[in-house]
Amino acid sequence: MSQKHSYQFGTGLFIVLGFAALAWLATQTTSVANYRQGDSYTLNARFSNVGQLKLGAPVKVAGVRIGSVRAIEVDPAKLDAKVQLSIAKRYAELPDDSAAAIFTSGLLGDQYVAIQPGGSPDALKDGDEFVLTQSSVQLEDLIGKFLAAGGPEKPAESTPPAAPTP
Repeated sequence: MSQKHSYQFGTGLFIVLGFAALAWLATQTTSVANYRQGDSYTLNARFSNVGQLKLGAPVKVAGVRIGSVRAIEVDPAKLDAKVQLSIAKRYAELPDDSAAAIFTSGLLGDQYVAIQPGGSPDALKDGDEFVLTQSSVQLEDLIGKFLAAGGPEKPAESTPPAAPTP
């Protein structure tokens, strides 16, 4: 009888430890757990379409996370989306002619804001706004354009040049 209880206890403990390991793995592979931001400053960007960009989405430079999306709101005067970006202070030397764009991780992944640094010697300051932005590209729009065009274009057949007449 006691051997049966020890098997039950061992099996239960194994299952609980398995779920705990899965929970730990899930938190360690998400961008929330991998990014700890200390002191930060705010930059703003305006986009005509933010697609599925979400609060907390990463902000990256050269594929490296340097911040996150703090707020997304519609500007009623300009009817565009104003996105607030929280950037870690250690990346305070972003040139003021940098561009912000919304990209997708993979084909159907989450969206993020990518910053492409410019070449200006002056840096963006807290509260500044990106002048150059590129909105999200919607997969549905691309498919619609592809279907409306009738598929891929066929290469033009080359004809030999006509012989000159004397």
